[in-house]
Amino acid sequence: MAIVAPSLLAADFLHLADACTLINESQADWFHLDIMDGRFVPNISFGMSIVQQIKSVAQKPCDVHLMIEEPGKYAADFAKAGADHLIVHYEACPHLHRNIQQIKDLGMKAGVAINPHTAVESLLDVLQDLDIVLIMSVNPGFGGQSFIQHTYYKIKKMRQLIHGLGLHTIIAVDGGVTLENAPSVVNAGADSLIAGSTVFHAPDPKDVIKKLKGM
Repeated sequence: MAIVAPSLLAADFLHLADACTLINESQADWFHLDIMDGRFVPNISFGMSIVQQIKSVAQKPCDVHLMIEEPGKYAADFAKAGADHLIVHYEACPHLHRNIQQIKDLGMKAGVAINPHTAVESLLDVLQDLDIVLIMSVNPGFGGQSFIQHTYYKIKKMRQLIHGLGLHTIIAVDGGVTLENAPSVVNAGADSLIAGSTVFHAPDPKDVIKKLKGM
C-alpha cells in the first residue's frame, strides 16, 4: 500500500484544526507541510510557528518540505518546531551533503527534492545518505497544477538507482497526484503519494485518502 501524505497547503486555513483532525482520523500516514519563501518559489506559505502548532495536535509524522533558499539556516528551527522529516531542494543547496548531515544530526529523517528539470542522477552521490527522495511532478510553488508526464520516467529511473545500490530510500511524488494517475505513479515505483487539492477539495477527503492508500 502507498504512503499517503495530504498536503495542508490545500486545506482551508480558517479551519486548519479541522484539517489536522481529518488527517489524524483518516488512513493518511504523514502530514505534508510545504514551506515557501517567495524567493526559491514565487509564493509564500507559512513558517515555523504553524509547523509547531500542527505538530502539537498531529498524531502522525510531520513531513516538512522546504521550498526555500539557504535551508541550512533554518533546519534547527524546524527541528525545534517538530519536523520529523526535513526535505530540502537539490537546486537550493550548493553544499548538499552538508545539509543532509545537518538534518540527520538534528534528529530528523533527511530528504532531497528535485525539480522537473533536474535529472535523478544528480542525487547519485548522496543517495545512500537519504531517507526520502521527493520527485516534483509539477514546478514547485503553486498547488493545483497538472502532473508532468515525464515524471513517470524519472520515478522508474530513481527506483532502478535505489534498487541497484541495495537501498530502502522512499520515493515520494509531489504535484498533480489524482485518483486517476496515482496507480501509474505507484506502478512506476513511487512509495509515497503527496496530494493536496485531490484530498482537500474532494467532497469526502477521508474516502479519497482511503483510495490513495489502497494504490
